[in-house]
Amino acid sequence: MATLITPQREAALSHQELTRYSRHLLLPEVGPEGQRKLKAARVLLIGAGGLGSPAALYLAAAGIGTLGIVDFDVVDVTNLQRQVLHGTSDVGRSKLASAIDRLREINPYVQVEPHEVRFSRDNALDLVGRYDLVVDGTDNFATRYLVNDACVLAGVPNVYGSIFRFDGQVSVFCTAEGPCYRCLYPEPPPPGLVPSCAEGGVLGVLPGLVGTLQASEALKLILGIGDPLIGRLLLVDALGARWRTLKAKRNPQCPACGTRTLTTLIDYDQFCGINVASAAADEVPAITPREFVEQRARGQDPLLLDVREPHEILVAEYPDAQLVPLGSLGEAIPALPRDRDIVVACRSGARSAKAVRQLQAAGFVRVWNLEGGILRWSDEVDPSIAKY
Repeated sequence: MATLITPQREAALSHQELTRYSRHLLLPEVGPEGQRKLKAARVLLIGAGGLGSPAALYLAAAGIGTLGIVDFDVVDVTNLQRQVLHGTSDVGRSKLASAIDRLREINPYVQVEPHEVRFSRDNALDLVGRYDLVVDGTDNFATRYLVNDACVLAGVPNVYGSIFRFDGQVSVFCTAEGPCYRCLYPEPPPPGLVPSCAEGGVLGVLPGLVGTLQASEALKLILGIGDPLIGRLLLVDALGARWRTLKAKRNPQCPACGTRTLTTLIDYDQFCGINVASAAADEVPAITPREFVEQRARGQDPLLLDVREPHEILVAEYPDAQLVPLGSLGEAIPALPRDRDIVVACRSGARSAKAVRQLQAAGFVRVWNLEGGILRWSDEVDPSIAKY
């Protein structure tokens, strides 16, 4: 397998580095030459969260010379269950600041290049073009398509990973001989069909498994060793302790890497229907948590209909709410009162907006969406209610 690093770019190793990487140097597949390739390599990590944490830690420990990190988020206490790059004292700090401190402690010989921006079509090609390969640690479909297309256009390999609940995926896309993300997933799923990790949850160790595999694939590509996941999709089932690999072929009709008709970056929110979904949510009648509480204080008696899942109630519960999970709302509609105001609630307001439209389609008129869900309820009404 061809390496990404030419001999002319290999960097010299100091005595201290030779000692630090001695276990690498003992491997015939790595040795001093391979370690110099790692030092000369430039890797862009998009996201310093669940996947980015283990990937960054192991890439830095392995001696990647330059590690670029794109992230604009801050550390939240809900991150700490899986984002091992950050600690309790980092809550409220930018993830980039936290990452830089941790990675310097792991390996002071690694240069960390922070990019505290949202990865967008305005900066994607410029950022990707500065590096030898990309490790995709993103958590949404719009950014995954953006990462993929930018890597295809820039000719940079994309080490892909994704996680949900107990399941993960890993592959290597956008190489000269393999497929890209669009070859496997030509179209994104409809908005709201696949819940986010914030709504569906994720086993804390799963991103550790997947992110570490991504780091392993990145090292193999740089060193030019082994059998990378090019043309293969690795499926990780943490709950069943099963791993299996599916073959993935390049699609000749793929607009990115096949026909090459995709010559520029597009509006990925629109492509994934995010703008449409947001506009639809804005169209439904809405009420804020504070307004709802004021109604109850005035003696009004609106029904608070919680369309979350039962396990979410164990984390954060609305007072005096009727639980009807969104998936079973159709069965519950005949029993709901039509002569009473109904306020529909969920975690953030997205699922409840969908429920409001479903109730409106069934003929309900006196129905509203609780804006911001229990997250906004915690901010405006009761800070003791946990956010998740």
